[in-house]
Amino acid sequence: MIKYDDIVDYYKINTVYKKICQSTEHKRKLIYFELYKFSNFIYIYRVLNERIYTHGNYNVFMIKYPKHRIIMSENLIDKIVNHLVSTYALFPTIEPKLIEANVATRVGKGLDKGIELTKKYLNKMRDNLENVYVLKCDINKYFYNIDHEVLFQKLDKLEMDKEILDLIKGIVSSTNNDYVNQKIAKIVDTEIKNIKASNRNLRDKEILITKLSNIPKYMPGKGLPIGNMTSQILAIFYLNDLDHFIKEKLRIKYYVRYMDDFVLFHEDREYLKYCKGEIEKKLKDLKLVLNKKTQIAKLTTGFVFLGYRFLVKNKKVHMLASKSMKKKIKKRYKKEGKIILDRYNGYLKRCKSGRLVYSMKYYKKLNNKRKMLRNIEDIENTILEPTLNKNKTIKVKEEKREMEFKEVKQEEFSFDNF
Repeated sequence: MIKYDDIVDYYKINTVYKKICQSTEHKRKLIYFELYKFSNFIYIYRVLNERIYTHGNYNVFMIKYPKHRIIMSENLIDKIVNHLVSTYALFPTIEPKLIEANVATRVGKGLDKGIELTKKYLNKMRDNLENVYVLKCDINKYFYNIDHEVLFQKLDKLEMDKEILDLIKGIVSSTNNDYVNQKIAKIVDTEIKNIKASNRNLRDKEILITKLSNIPKYMPGKGLPIGNMTSQILAIFYLNDLDHFIKEKLRIKYYVRYMDDFVLFHEDREYLKYCKGEIEKKLKDLKLVLNKKTQIAKLTTGFVFLGYRFLVKNKKVHMLASKSMKKKIKKRYKKEGKIILDRYNGYLKRCKSGRLVYSMKYYKKLNNKRKMLRNIEDIENTILEPTLNKNKTIKVKEEKREMEFKEVKQEEFSFDNF
């Protein structure tokens, strides 16, 4: 068993700090911390050693890509404590209890491992792929609905020092503070005002405002702070009993889970319906529910998982970009150009995206040609406008003179003059 005093160590504090420096984008934070680095280390060591550490306030902000989401960032002292507990106590205790199919936020696994396992399982069923079904499950607002009481009961069963458990519970309970929801409400209201004042079309505005209005707030005794290392580890652990239930009780051989998004493969559609019912019962005990994205589909019609669309055609497994991602990439490509292809390079490399990239480049070339033609027309009009105006004036004057001449001629040769 890992003891509390084992993690309260200057060397470990410094090691964790070095890792944080590599991943922190807000470098100004680091500069200010570096000015009093050893004083800060002594402070962290002292509050932990004297058992008087309390979690500070979060910096709450919103990210917009790939979708609007609230992030809660810790100050560096809290982040160091969080990483210290996660790296040297929480993860080493939880890791041995997790199954291989649980791939999120684990060293040597992650998104690539999830894709690898999905392809591997589909290829194993290659001989009968056309008759295989997939149950694709997604949990409604997972991070916001994780129940603290249920989580603490699970943590109490682990072989972990009580003082370390109390420290983890204090970090988890930091979402219960009133200022968190107040900040979220203020950020959402500001973003909605900005969208209303923007040049977007009315439909896009309505869609974005609806999505922003649906961003949840933290209920008392529920939710993990999005952005914490402890939150990531506890989130993969919270459904660990469900993983074992699916593999050992329901006997699902081919199963992959990435956080709250998981798939089950089986030849019998009716059995997958039964599995769905059993999963819903288990989730009810965890105070969670499946959302509307949950469905049973045939592999020949395809399913979306890990941001990609998996499809079986002619007994071959195809991995394509999902419709929603295609739409996002195309929309940003129109605005920002080739730089977007560099940003989404990792995503596009994993799947068959040649046609998507070609269509965007072709659209850009066509659009550039149209712009060029418009520019040429504008230049011609600018250059020729004075000449055209001059010719027009001369022509008007000549027409006026001709009319006057005809009037005079008519007067001279009219019948009344004889």
